[in-house]
Amino acid sequence: MSQPAGCILPLLALLLVPPQGSSARYDPTWESLDSRPLPTWFDEVKFGIFIHWGVFSVPSFGSEWFWWYWQKEKRQPYVKFMDTNYPPRFSYEDFGPLFTAEFYDANHWADILKASGAKYVVLTSKHHEGFTLWGSKYSWNWNAVDLGPKRDIVAELAMSIRNKTDLHFGLYHSLFEWFNPLFLKDAASIFTTRNFPSAKSLPELYEIVSKYQPEILWSDGDGDAPDTYWNSTGFLAWLYNDSPVRDTVVTNDRWGAGRICKHGGYYTCSDRYNPGHLLPHKWENCMTIDKGSWGYRRNAQLSDYLKIEELVTQLVKTVSCGGNLLMNIGPTHDGRIAAIFEERLRQMGVWLGVNGEAIYGTKPWRAQNDTLTPGVWYTFKPKEDLIYAIFLHWPISGTLVLGEPKTIAGKTEVKLLGHGDLLKWISLGEKGMVVNVPQIAFHQLPCPWGWTLQLTNVN
Repeated sequence: MSQPAGCILPLLALLLVPPQGSSARYDPTWESLDSRPLPTWFDEVKFGIFIHWGVFSVPSFGSEWFWWYWQKEKRQPYVKFMDTNYPPRFSYEDFGPLFTAEFYDANHWADILKASGAKYVVLTSKHHEGFTLWGSKYSWNWNAVDLGPKRDIVAELAMSIRNKTDLHFGLYHSLFEWFNPLFLKDAASIFTTRNFPSAKSLPELYEIVSKYQPEILWSDGDGDAPDTYWNSTGFLAWLYNDSPVRDTVVTNDRWGAGRICKHGGYYTCSDRYNPGHLLPHKWENCMTIDKGSWGYRRNAQLSDYLKIEELVTQLVKTVSCGGNLLMNIGPTHDGRIAAIFEERLRQMGVWLGVNGEAIYGTKPWRAQNDTLTPGVWYTFKPKEDLIYAIFLHWPISGTLVLGEPKTIAGKTEVKLLGHGDLLKWISLGEKGMVVNVPQIAFHQLPCPWGWTLQLTNVN
């Protein structure tokens, strides 16, 4: 068992034993940790929902980085907002009691998340402001049990997700905290001391894993400190070897400065990362419905929100290139998922209800997008030998030209998901095929935002 220097593991962690039938053990080195196979469930699910919620949802202005922009960078819009709306001595900590969550209904959230068609959810257990959504023993009363809602937000959502849905439950955790005195002292010493990770960050990680058993652990915010400062490899060795989720947990790549897109279970590389081509390592596109913020913004305009057509495009491109899409929403301070977010989630669920066969459990095909017709992306199910051509623009000509599939005379079949009847096609030889799409009214289309052809017996 790997133990971080200066950190006392929770008693539960000390009592854990290796899983029955599991012989793999991982050393606290990146070479060893990176050899761990990614649990298969993560690649199969493809689509998840990110939830950014915290004290920043109270001012709900500009960005979830409100505290930093107001106090550290002193950006004029944030300073003016505070000067205009709050008394002179009002501090960020004064927002804590106003994070009330009186309308937070975890069961209702679970219903909305299930309706989205997502297969996993990741909640911010603690963002860079340091406020924990559970009653952490290490938070010094800066948490949702002792202040504000006086409820264990994490526990309530974990229970509802597991009782009402088949979604995998995950937690985001920020390694660093902007204004924590221990972290600032370590930073001033150029991280030659490790007071903050030993007393705060690492104990929190052991705490949430042991208490809530998340299947995704989404680390973020290294504070420009190296992974050795965070003892990331020591923690991950415990997570993979001895934790209660050692067989199923997946982790990302944000475990220290310079480690992103290099080490970890799957890569995120950057926020809103969508390379548009196949990558050799499993990756995730974490992105926002609100183009300007991860947290809820009262000052957002309708044009700031991505349309469902844009979200479907993000999902299709991401999955075609081997990634997962983690689509973010930001609840209000009182615990509501705003109507605009709920609408987008339910619209995505409608689309997946028709086209999910081309998303869930698929693999990248030999071609990610079509060479002749823009806006056509491919996925593949090897066991069934099915190819899916997802096209984002309905052809007004009545025919769709596909340059990548090579047909087999008398054997190739084409269906439009949600329509059912076999479609007629003609071969272009080595140049692909031309498919006759159904001549139906717009309201008769299987869905209004993107469509899928299922191709069988195609070389």
